[in-house]
Amino acid sequence: MHAITGKDDGKRVKGKVVLMKKNVLDFTGIMAAVVDDVAELLGEKVSFQLISSSVFDDREGKLSNPAYLENWITNITPIIAGESTFSVTFDWDRNEFGVPGAFIIKNFHLNEFFLKSLTLEDVPNHGKIHFVCNSWVYPAFRYKSDRIFFANQAYLPSETPQPLRKYRENELETLRGDGTGKLEEWDRVYDYAYYNDLGDPDKGEEYARPVLGGSSEYPYPRRGRTGREPTKTDPNCESRIPLFMGSDIYVPRDERFGHLKMSDFLTVYLKSIAQSFLPAFKALFDNTPNEFDSFEDVLKLYEGGVKLPEGPLLKAITDTIPLEILKDVFHSDGEGLFKFPTPQVIQEDKTAWRMDEEFGREILAGINPVLITRLQEFPPKSNLDPNIYGNQNSTITREQIEDKLDGLTVDEAIKANMLFILNLHDIIMPYLRKINTTTNTETYASRTLLLLQDNGTLKPIAIELSLPHPDGDQFGTVSKVYTPSDQGVEGSIWQLAKAYAVVNDSGIHELISHWLNTHAVIEPFVIATNRQLSVLHPIHKLLHPHFRDTMNINALGRHMLINSAGTIELTFFTGKYSMEMSAIVYKDWIFPEQGLPADLIKRGVAVEDSSSPHGIRLLIQDYPYAVDGLKIWSAIKSWVTEYCNFYYKSDDTVKKDSELQAWWKELREEGHGDKKDEPWWPKMQTRQELIESCTITIWIASALHAAVNFGQYPYAGYLVNRPSLSRMLMPEPGSPEYEELKTNPDKVFLKTTVPPLQTLLEISVLKILSRHGSDTLYLGQRDSPEWTKDQEPLLAFERFGKKLSDIGNQILQMNGDHEKWKNRLGPVKVPYISLFPTSGEGLTGKGIPNSVSI
Repeated sequence: MHAITGKDDGKRVKGKVVLMKKNVLDFTGIMAAVVDDVAELLGEKVSFQLISSSVFDDREGKLSNPAYLENWITNITPIIAGESTFSVTFDWDRNEFGVPGAFIIKNFHLNEFFLKSLTLEDVPNHGKIHFVCNSWVYPAFRYKSDRIFFANQAYLPSETPQPLRKYRENELETLRGDGTGKLEEWDRVYDYAYYNDLGDPDKGEEYARPVLGGSSEYPYPRRGRTGREPTKTDPNCESRIPLFMGSDIYVPRDERFGHLKMSDFLTVYLKSIAQSFLPAFKALFDNTPNEFDSFEDVLKLYEGGVKLPEGPLLKAITDTIPLEILKDVFHSDGEGLFKFPTPQVIQEDKTAWRMDEEFGREILAGINPVLITRLQEFPPKSNLDPNIYGNQNSTITREQIEDKLDGLTVDEAIKANMLFILNLHDIIMPYLRKINTTTNTETYASRTLLLLQDNGTLKPIAIELSLPHPDGDQFGTVSKVYTPSDQGVEGSIWQLAKAYAVVNDSGIHELISHWLNTHAVIEPFVIATNRQLSVLHPIHKLLHPHFRDTMNINALGRHMLINSAGTIELTFFTGKYSMEMSAIVYKDWIFPEQGLPADLIKRGVAVEDSSSPHGIRLLIQDYPYAVDGLKIWSAIKSWVTEYCNFYYKSDDTVKKDSELQAWWKELREEGHGDKKDEPWWPKMQTRQELIESCTITIWIASALHAAVNFGQYPYAGYLVNRPSLSRMLMPEPGSPEYEELKTNPDKVFLKTTVPPLQTLLEISVLKILSRHGSDTLYLGQRDSPEWTKDQEPLLAFERFGKKLSDIGNQILQMNGDHEKWKNRLGPVKVPYISLFPTSGEGLTGKGIPNSVSI
């Protein structure tokens, strides 16, 4: 490649560069900035070379002469998060250079900086050209190939200006890497690996966990490769980095958290919990002192604070967690007093969570509204292999429920689409014997039957709790059915039955609805998109905002939350089997069924109906998640349709798009490689397949994740409402616990489901993971108004934002009409706002971020 030669006619083109210096962004970067400032005294430390999109030089776009960033030192930036604007001036030969379509930047400082954009204000014969960068630029000696950025004009591969094609291809090759070696923080490589870093077998057999992915026994989506060394004990497992280095786990640098200190604090928070809470907590796991004696004791966590007893747990926390973190995360004074914000579920009424109506409402409008199905046969049947597990069919009888069906028979209620079920039995039963015998949990596999009443609410009418047969799996289950009661011991037993059902639901929510079905399944899309779709590609531009921070939060999750002896294993009933259970469920994951309409139809809660607004008709009209979700889904699909139809004028254009086809092939065969032979994958041969696939991807990353994430603290922050484990089975007549139910049922409930230390740990984590950062971008928002040069997509995106705003107003209007829409507020008086499009910072319980970013 050669710089421009020839006569300089004296014309110059000025550029405006927006960047953030390292000292602005990094707690440890002040000295680094000083070093760079001293180096800058020697001059010419950041160079730019424009690349022509219309003039060749040796079969590539012609390069301009280098131009250098001006006034690095005199442009003083305060040591807070903020941007600096610099000038750069290019010599211009208007006759020979043509129109720039990209630029190469070289950083000769010793430290990296964050490059936000370059704007050329007055290019001869063209006007303004904008380059959206949003990337860390490391010192040039760190890179094996030049750092290149392209103008904000989208091109299909076949339409790319010829001088830019080689640059486009080379950049993708750089991002793919060569599949070898340990990846370092300045590397920009996107590659795949199995989930083989959850266990730590070098610490002992009890810390070993199976590899997820790459086998028929434990299939799993792929995660980003780091290239760390294998463990000494098991060469198939990747070694783990020390907890204090949790933020240093490799993800491509531009996938790291955003640039506000709020994001950095998130890492510190999780590290504080992992380093201090967990070790001390684990030491006390088998001996939990100071049980909650009453619900009033639990309420002290929010109303006055609870003081931890002197001992190793308190000492470990106060010795190692900085006081500012103790105050912010744990609301602690550092002396053992812990106080948390009052969760929304008890802000208006401290007891309404116990009502059957609220129990039913949260299945439709709580933090896991994605599992309820319509009952279509009675009694409910199991899909578990009877040759292995014996008879696992439900033991609920007609006699037990027919007096609760408002005068209908079971068959009449089924025909009228009035019976529904929360059926978690088949997911849990294969692991239940191991859970109950090798962990600190004692629990059941549950089925919950509910009746749709005339007022639109769901009434629980029976809960079946099942255990493996004591003589072996092949003998089926030992089951007992509980029905509603509000009197005496039977009323207390019913409250416990609901709690056991919620324990099941809490675990399945966290592992399946939340982690697997949003975090884990979307990561291969992030990797494949960056490996196979150029930043110039319109589908890259469409999807990229929906991948922000996903690899980073997933890496932190593997390091601190879903790892062996991590928070999930310690606070959910699934214990050390948590992640492998999610791998078993992934066997049934089908991509086209992740779209909301298909999911609702599969679960039987909706039927196809061409006369309905979204092509389907809900069988539970007051189903807030589905009602709001279908509006959001429709808005996303309309936006994606307009966008894709602008760039793809026919099905043939889709078929002949080489990058798109490589992307879809790799996503299926590598990213979701354990599913590569499934017949249900869209073939990506038509515009409709492209539109549907992109709509599903955006739905998963944005609205689906929001629906199952940001209500966690509002509902489960009061863990009595959403217990996640149980420590003993249902009290049987004649037992001391049964007798205690007669005199102090609340204490038995708490002793069964809410251990204090696990509670403190879990709600601390939920508080962190339910927060919106100040730098969050929501559905319908972009970080740059100039993300594309094409006007039609910009106008379509504007219409998308307007639709979302209208949906937000409709949600508020429906929430106000709580006489008609009883499930939108419920006895606890918590409005359904999980799919309200926008939010402010903090624990709001609403807002749809663009991506799985927390």
